[in-house]
Amino acid sequence: MRVFGSLRSGNCLKVKYTADYLGIPYEWVPIDGRKGETRTPDFLRRNPAGQVPVVEFDDGKYLAQSNAIIRYLARGSALFPDDAFDQAKVDEWLFWEQNTHEPSVAVCRFQMFFAGKPREERDPRLVKAAEASLDLMERTLADREWFVGGSFSIADIALVAYTRLAHEGGFDLAARPRLRAWIARCERTLGLEAAQAA
Repeated sequence: MRVFGSLRSGNCLKVKYTADYLGIPYEWVPIDGRKGETRTPDFLRRNPAGQVPVVEFDDGKYLAQSNAIIRYLARGSALFPDDAFDQAKVDEWLFWEQNTHEPSVAVCRFQMFFAGKPREERDPRLVKAAEASLDLMERTLADREWFVGGSFSIADIALVAYTRLAHEGGFDLAARPRLRAWIARCERTLGLEAAQAA
């Protein structure tokens, strides 16, 4: 298996975290979209949408979209529940992550971390949406340690990839103790060094 992606992208890191956790061997192929490497004919042959991550499997098939990839990799493992309703709850979080959380938290991170904007120049609409997303996660964790079914799953992997880097987008998690504790649990489970600000 070959994974085409960037280690600076939370969407790509989801795939790495999932494969590493499950012990799935892969070759990481670095791709820098800022250098136009997602627009080359060779890359577009793999993913016409011109986005990372993309996985190339041993049989020559390709799969794009981070949450589709991790869902596929996790099938039949402890990262994806057997119960049909719990599977749907995982999907619920995966869809929410891409539709609400990532477009706000990750884009604010991009504005600061990659574009070099100061915190006060972030898009205020995105800041408001990101704060609401982080608050929703904090409330959800009031009665659970993990997001679905009482155990670590790809829902947690999808959500932690950018949440653990939220401070790089100017977000202070100090007032969200449950979220901070969950991030720490995810990092321990995945064998990651702590990324959140102290």
